[in-house]
Amino acid sequence: QVQLVESGGGSVQTGGSLRLSCRSSGYMHNSYCMTWFRQTPGNEREGVARIDMLGGITGYADSVKGRFTISRDTALNTMYLQMNSLTPEDTAMYYCAAAIHCRWSSSQYPYWGQGTQVTVSS
Repeated sequence: QVQLVESGGGSVQTGGSLRLSCRSSGYMHNSYCMTWFRQTPGNEREGVARIDMLGGITGYADSVKGRFTISRDTALNTMYLQMNSLTPEDTAMYYCAAAIHCRWSSSQYPYWGQGTQVTVSS
């Protein structure tokens, strides 16, 4: 069984930075994708950034390009999301998810972490 554990959320002011981590454990295919999603109350989960854990290819939502950076440490089976220049619009519960293929649709991901809250105040 694959388990994902996030950490690193918190509260910051506008313009601040946070770094999220997501560690995976359990069996995964040699090549798999890890993606950060975020969700606010009443809204669907939005894909923010994704990374192919084997090849390192990344993808970003337009709303975070130039501000967020996704990276990985394959030895630790860990994915990171460095979030800079945060704004109140980034406030959400952030989830990491894993799947064989990189997709933006949350329904394509069978494995999910418990979520970590990010709050940005003005």
